[in-house]
Amino acid sequence: MSIRTDKVSSLLQRELSAIFEKELPRSGPLVTVTEVRMTADLGIARVYVSVIGSEAQRAEVMEYLDAENKMIRKTLSAKIRHQFRRIPELEFYEDRLFEQANRIEQLLKSVKPARDEEQH
Repeated sequence: MSIRTDKVSSLLQRELSAIFEKELPRSGPLVTVTEVRMTADLGIARVYVSVIGSEAQRAEVMEYLDAENKMIRKTLSAKIRHQFRRIPELEFYEDRLFEQANRIEQLLKSVKPARDEEQH
């Protein structure tokens, strides 16, 4: 990626995080923007979102983001309109990296005690 796309990605990540902090209910699951990837023409922003909660809550958050995409983009536009001529289209994807890392850690912990017992 170019320096420009990196800067735009970083800015969008910060602004979208702030929007989610204000717009999403505090009693719901924890929602974090983990990464934003821009296309080369800066026309599309792929927003990766980590949702810590139950499967039902994850599905609900992703449905909300898809349903409210235009509202989120409009709110984003109001915040960054002086920095961009054209606000990129937003595509939301669920980032399950945190969940996968926890699963791997649990597997490694379960293997270690078994290996320790074999050595004794």
